[in-house]
Amino acid sequence: MPLKTYRYAVCGGGNLVLDTILYYICFHFIFAKQDVDLSLVVLSPHIASLFFVFPFTFVIGFLLNRFIVFPDSTIPAWTQLSRYLGVGLVALVISYITMKLCVDGFGFYPTPSKVLSVGVTIIFSYLMQSKFSFKEEKIV
Repeated sequence: MPLKTYRYAVCGGGNLVLDTILYYICFHFIFAKQDVDLSLVVLSPHIASLFFVFPFTFVIGFLLNRFIVFPDSTIPAWTQLSRYLGVGLVALVISYITMKLCVDGFGFYPTPSKVLSVGVTIIFSYLMQSKFSFKEEKIV
């Protein structure tokens, strides 16, 4: 296994564990399995938890990827961050769709559905982060 893939797996796995724990805490204790009324829209607790956790794991994931997984990338930090944000938002939309399908469509429990939704986004995220966000530019 290439070192970069190993680092991505370890960092991503750690961030996934943190994401799952934070999601569980948000769903069960912060939102207490109750709908969240934001005046303009009412979020179900599993979706509110998904959106609440995203900024925390996004920042941690970016820092891990920038400094541990892809430290040799020559792309400026702001460019990496904007690309990482774009990929992260697409992954969030994929997670949202997967969560809505699993929980609201099939009636699955939210925490395992969250883990499943992350599983769906792992391959997409790895390919996009390595080929786009942190792609090493070749100097000619």
